[in-house]
Amino acid sequence: MSAQIKALLEDRYRRYNTLEFIDNDPICIPHRFAHKQDIELAGFFASILAWGQRKTIINKCTELMTRLDNAPYQFILHHQDEDLKNLLGFKHRTFNDTDLLYLVHFFRRFYEQHDTLEEAFIGTGHSPLTTQKARLEYFYNLVFSLPEAPHRTRKHISTPAKKSACKRVNMYLRWMVRKDESGVDFGIWNRMSPADLICPCDVHVQRVARKLNLIERSQSDWAMAEELIAHLRAYDPLDPVKYDFALFGLGIEEKF
Repeated sequence: MSAQIKALLEDRYRRYNTLEFIDNDPICIPHRFAHKQDIELAGFFASILAWGQRKTIINKCTELMTRLDNAPYQFILHHQDEDLKNLLGFKHRTFNDTDLLYLVHFFRRFYEQHDTLEEAFIGTGHSPLTTQKARLEYFYNLVFSLPEAPHRTRKHISTPAKKSACKRVNMYLRWMVRKDESGVDFGIWNRMSPADLICPCDVHVQRVARKLNLIERSQSDWAMAEELIAHLRAYDPLDPVKYDFALFGLGIEEKF
């Protein structure tokens, strides 16, 4: 463990894990809501659509929330067929209204039986899922368990089973699970431990992590994400993913 690297990560974590971080990040979308299920759903869509420039992502997520009447939980749970016309024509990059309509359909089915989306990750069987790899694979399989699931929608939700680093889903889990006093992450889920979270590995995080010798693996895949979090756990075993703020800030704000 390098004391210099830890000092750098701790310093930048404190610098960037502040309320000022929210306004220019997709996490601002779920921060517009107070109801738990609204936060879960707005956060899910904001993370899945977090692809491209942050300003564009925020604008498209704002458009989507407007189409969902700025009440995503109520819309999804109680919409009529006529209401779904509001969603036609939505598009961000390769995500389109076919994908959106299916996810709305899936979430309605899910919330009719469950109170929180956390259960889509932890499972409901007698054997608890104990690793993030198992939880992300469970979530992916659950979302696409319905026979009407479009094949094209699968590319928008990653799974470790396909060796993906699962950047966007891991970011979403950071938002929902991680707890501290800064007010950026929500910490509204309590059945997963922050110690288990995997760092969201976007291109900025990967570049900085390689410069700091926190990653040796050349491929951007699940094994690389596990390699990074293993190094970060050496610096903070209880909350390793807090250094996502440091790595991301060094990369995008400081061009480290």
